[in-house]
Amino acid sequence: MRISTFSQAVLIFLATVFTGLAADNQLTNEEKKQGWLLLFDGQTLNGWMTSDSKPSRRQVEENCLNPHQCGHYMMVHTQQWSNFVLTMDFKISKGCNSGIFVRTSSLTPRPGKDVGYNGIEVQILDSSTADYYDTGAIYDLSKPSKNAMKPVGEWNHIEVTCSGSSIDVVLNSEKVNHIDLDRFTEANKRPDGTPHKFDTIYKDHPRTGYIGLQDHGADCWFKNIKLRPLILSSAIRG
Repeated sequence: MRISTFSQAVLIFLATVFTGLAADNQLTNEEKKQGWLLLFDGQTLNGWMTSDSKPSRRQVEENCLNPHQCGHYMMVHTQQWSNFVLTMDFKISKGCNSGIFVRTSSLTPRPGKDVGYNGIEVQILDSSTADYYDTGAIYDLSKPSKNAMKPVGEWNHIEVTCSGSSIDVVLNSEKVNHIDLDRFTEANKRPDGTPHKFDTIYKDHPRTGYIGLQDHGADCWFKNIKLRPLILSSAIRG
């Protein structure tokens, strides 16, 4: 039996009411009480721009943001954040290379560098391994414990927590990464002495910045982008 689009919408609404779950790009009453903020309304580009501070060339499609061909290196939320829990759902295309940037400190790249050097990237990649450049990696800085991403075309849920010097990544309910930026005391070097490409001392990296969705040459869809600000004690802030 074929169900009409209207009937499908009614069923989704009833499921939302009786399960207490939010419909796409909405907050539940409980999430609102907990202080969650909705960064993408599912309908417009309000609150979003490209990383050269211009409107995105790519419009909302199927209630999702897609940074591919947006017009610059990434789509960026217009507000800056310091300590927070960020959650969203994403779906990749075949061969996809994308990423979620946090604490992007400036939208003006340094000479000879792209704007990606200004922030910290949680990698998204169409791959099955778990190295410094695979999904769940903190790009070139920390490997994920495993590749917990679902296949091309399926939705993934990711949670990124920035709390002082710590960044944690949970992918599809599995904690896959943790990093302590205070341990990165030398440029181009990880705490274990192995090299990475960034001429940055991450201990001194700004703890406030933009959130970005990277365009690295392939479609990647994002929805349900939510953020809960964290208020840290002075002991945690250092």
